[in-house]
Amino acid sequence: MTSRAGRILLPDLLRAAALAGMVLFHFVYDLQFFGYLPPGTVHQPGWDALAHLVAGGFIFLAGASLCLAHGRRIRWPAAWRRLAQIALAALLVSLATYAMMPGYFVYFGILHAIATFSLLGLAFLRLPLVLVALVALVVFLLPHFLQSEAFAHPALWWLGLSPNPAPALDFEPLFPWFAVFLAGLVSTRLAARLGWLDRAVRYEPGAMQGAGRWMLWAGRNTLPLYLIHQPLLFALIWGYGLLI
Repeated sequence: MTSRAGRILLPDLLRAAALAGMVLFHFVYDLQFFGYLPPGTVHQPGWDALAHLVAGGFIFLAGASLCLAHGRRIRWPAAWRRLAQIALAALLVSLATYAMMPGYFVYFGILHAIATFSLLGLAFLRLPLVLVALVALVVFLLPHFLQSEAFAHPALWWLGLSPNPAPALDFEPLFPWFAVFLAGLVSTRLAARLGWLDRAVRYEPGAMQGAGRWMLWAGRNTLPLYLIHQPLLFALIWGYGLLI
């Protein structure tokens, strides 16, 4: 949304932090899966809070990134390319989890949510900020007041308004999670209006050195790292079990 050179530092740092939180959570989940931790460990309040914080962080940053990428004008080729990448990754997650745990497979997880929200979010890039904030508030509150069997069909589970959706390893439905996406979009639009983006710290990826270089690299490449980290953790813990 600004012509200054370089990438804004903060979003990449926050994405790297969210990725680290996700890796930590999945590491604990895998230890529980293989019996190294007691059943239900990841459902304890602290770990459950971490899972929600990580998911919320990624979705919030997806809303912010949509605004940063298309705030001046929607760059349709880039938008469609990114949407296709995320949608394909979401499909791979669904297929992989269905093959391993068909009773808990991911049918609308974080990648499905980000793909859907990124498409819907394009309609909110030009609407008045107050209106977008009000929509976010309604999206957040609605599932607290409306849970109906009218939304119980599997094709509607992704809305988040069914009283009994199928269990899943990861589930971020439209209501209320689209509110978090819109919050990221609103925050970034407001930051642009106040001139904060023009004053934001920026960096050139090729000029970074040390640990910060790798942290920011992870923040720029969260999608492939998201896809490979869990199979890698799973294989390492499984391999450790064979050695002991």
